[in-house]
Amino acid sequence: MRILGVDPGLAAMGWGLIEYPNGTPHSVRWGQVRTSPRDAMAQRLRQIYHGLRDLIRETEPDAVAIEQLFFATNVKTAIVVAQARGAAIPATAESGVEIFEYTPLQIKKAVTGRGRASKPQVQHMVAALLGLREIPRPDHAADALAAALSHAHTLKVSRLLEKT
Repeated sequence: MRILGVDPGLAAMGWGLIEYPNGTPHSVRWGQVRTSPRDAMAQRLRQIYHGLRDLIRETEPDAVAIEQLFFATNVKTAIVVAQARGAAIPATAESGVEIFEYTPLQIKKAVTGRGRASKPQVQHMVAALLGLREIPRPDHAADALAAALSHAHTLKVSRLLEKT
């Protein structure tokens, strides 16, 4: 199974692709779709849409795991991230690949065992779980790999429950 994780953002939407054969995740590749603040909002959302759509066509994932919006104190940032998610979700839906959404708390808990883990703790665990020598960069890509790992963990638990 191939899982594409997505960390939505307007300036940079992180992505990370893992393979999950026989219950052991392996990273395949990661990166980001970048947009320029000089471009109009509509153009930036179009770049995210087409960037993710093309990536899905190229990598052929079996599932896409995307981080849900976390609404903190900065409403303006939340709105911008929501707009980026609004471009990423239909790009996934158009491809016919099933999309799974996870909260930041669910992702942290799946990767570190703690829902309140720090960003560096999550990044270190992503590297450890995928057998990487270094933390994946940029940060958005590491977050996207964490989302993919969260889905892999959910699949593993689901399969265990099916056996009982």
